[in-house]
Amino acid sequence: MAQATRQVKLTREGFERLQKSLDQEMVRLAEATRILQEQMETSSDTEDTGLEDAKREKMNIEARIDELEDTLARASVIEDHENEGRVELGAIVMLGNETTKKDMKVQVVSAPEAAVTGGSLPRVSEDSPVGKELMGRKKGEAFVVNLDNGKQMKYKVKSIEY
Repeated sequence: MAQATRQVKLTREGFERLQKSLDQEMVRLAEATRILQEQMETSSDTEDTGLEDAKREKMNIEARIDELEDTLARASVIEDHENEGRVELGAIVMLGNETTKKDMKVQVVSAPEAAVTGGSLPRVSEDSPVGKELMGRKKGEAFVVNLDNGKQMKYKVKSIEY
């Protein structure tokens, strides 16, 4: 299982968001455990749907906690950037959409970080179609992204900051 040892690179903000999310899930787990205990004490019927729902909820929370703990255990916080002037994880990029002529500011992050809500900027996963094309680009470079629906989007890197 190679996935278990693979390092996950996170921004400082992303690491803190994942940690906060883990803390919130721990609180939810304590509440779900309390509700399950109540359901077990008051349930007279083994087919009680409330009891089954409580068990399922507790299992879902435990699975989410396991996933967060695994990600945090493999995390390394991005502190420095080897390729200044090129897009890499943690970069905040101003992208110009050549089709709509609109600019958007995004941060390029790893997939686990992109999945966590919150933060001040929209995040683009390095594994997404835009993220894959963006990695390693320099200011001024234009690139095309092939979308799932067969369409293409053309972007230009307007600025890169860390």
